[in-house]
Amino acid sequence: MTVARSRHETPSGLTTKRRDMRRRAHTISTVLAATALVLAACGGDDETGADPGAGDGDGEQSEEPIVVGSTLSLTGDFGPTAIIHRIVGEQFVEQLNENGGLLGRQVEWQVLDDESDSAQVTPLYERLINQEQVDLILGPYATPNIIPAVAVAERAGYAIPHHTAIHAPLLGYECQFPGWSMDPEPDVFTSELLFEMLSTLPDPPETIALVTNESGSTLPMTEGFAEQGGGGGMLGIAPDYGLEVVAELAYPPGNQDWGSIATQLRDADADVVINNGVAVDPVGIIEAMAQLNYQPPMLFSLFPAPGPLLEMGPPAEGTLSVSLFEPNKALIDQYGEEVSGIVQEYRQRAEAEGLPYTAFETQAAASWNTWEILTGAVEGAGTVDQEEVCNYLAENGVDTTFNGHLEFDSESNNFWETNVGLKQIQDGEWVMVWPEDRAAAEVAPPRN
Repeated sequence: MTVARSRHETPSGLTTKRRDMRRRAHTISTVLAATALVLAACGGDDETGADPGAGDGDGEQSEEPIVVGSTLSLTGDFGPTAIIHRIVGEQFVEQLNENGGLLGRQVEWQVLDDESDSAQVTPLYERLINQEQVDLILGPYATPNIIPAVAVAERAGYAIPHHTAIHAPLLGYECQFPGWSMDPEPDVFTSELLFEMLSTLPDPPETIALVTNESGSTLPMTEGFAEQGGGGGMLGIAPDYGLEVVAELAYPPGNQDWGSIATQLRDADADVVINNGVAVDPVGIIEAMAQLNYQPPMLFSLFPAPGPLLEMGPPAEGTLSVSLFEPNKALIDQYGEEVSGIVQEYRQRAEAEGLPYTAFETQAAASWNTWEILTGAVEGAGTVDQEEVCNYLAENGVDTTFNGHLEFDSESNNFWETNVGLKQIQDGEWVMVWPEDRAAAEVAPPRN
């Protein structure tokens, strides 16, 4: 695939003020139906003939749709989680168009498959911006993919809301806007969230084993961020809570050999096994431990695909993870009818797709937030001009359904105060258990 160089290359030596971004309001001359989702392969034909004067927000209506471009991991290791973001995006865009679209225009979402390969992300986003000439962009799924997408957006002067990159120290571009935040210091926040909960148990644990995927999404949660000068991450913070690290193991992304890891975990016999992993990593670990007739008293997994763990049944019972939202009745009642409707429709769509787990949960809520950040900015700015969209969010923030009003402060890399808590598998369902004011149930104690 031939990739054109960005026509919006930002010169070096800019001041710390917001970069001088060119107005971007192109629409594609050859489009599908206004409400269609375009699932394009990397080798697809390029679309040309953009009208640089369309959609400048001057009050004139256009019959052309506003085109939002992004990649998603429709295939590959990230696929089991990325499909959640595809379903949410389709649901959001359809609902948006049924209610008049954006700025009186319908919205079309053009998606390219990055195949869970971060090396493909840069050329695909360059294609979306320079060849497809989309009006707006969203980030892909997963931190290793989002970081290069943000770099492309910065060079091109595009605002880029994104779903799931929570590593604030790695994302300094002023026009990137996260739909999921775990505090400006996520390694510290997550460690303290988990360890504080563990300290409240009737018989608090004394030892932990750390098992870490070496990807950019997860390794800093164990080791901390170099950008923060060290001292963070679970390794650095565990001693503050009286926790001894009795095993520290690591594995490469896409690992399939869990036997030796399971053996070392069994031999370490920690009170809590902490898997800073992604997708189906914890499934492989639990299966390998089960083959040794070993089950730790407690297990935490950072970013698992929610469905595969539930499919395991009793071996995964009691597993903990982080959560932005769970569709437990107690939480839905707090939000009201709008959220109930979103949750129900998502479940229907997920069932139609044949997903093993059809609940609208953390990944879905982060995705919904991201679409609301993008569309709220366009509506608020009254234009798809990139500089104005970025400035609107920086100056006004945006209202979201699941996290209320979000404010974006460049001093914290736009990562907002979070309400992330902990969920646990109880009786075959994910249930919010911490903090207490958002909990739908108490934390189930460790196995004997």
